[in-house]
Amino acid sequence: MEKVNLFEKLSLIHDHWNPRIAGSLNGQHVKLVKFKGEFVWHKHDHEDEMFFVIKGEFNMELRDRTIVLKENEFLIIPRGVEHRPVAEHEVSVMLFEPASTLNTGDTRGEMTRDTLEKI
Repeated sequence: MEKVNLFEKLSLIHDHWNPRIAGSLNGQHVKLVKFKGEFVWHKHDHEDEMFFVIKGEFNMELRDRTIVLKENEFLIIPRGVEHRPVAEHEVSVMLFEPASTLNTGDTRGEMTRDTLEKI
């Protein structure tokens, strides 16, 4: 059991759209990731996701609206809801989601990360 400093862990991340596992609890992963640009449209049929903005801001695009997320705000995307994060500038995000969650959900492609590094 050790404390985690988010800014120290985020300083180890030098790429985008590649989540790292910062901790695990009760079958959930706490992931850190940096976004920049557009991600792929996708959904998760069996998992809810929580996006918590640590630094910066991004748009969570939904099919019927866009939600702007700023520092110290979070959003829970319920299972089955199609979404796409878009960040004009780099943003640092913490994700809470079941360990089984694939980053691209039902849309496999070049942005899919089957195995995540622990930091």
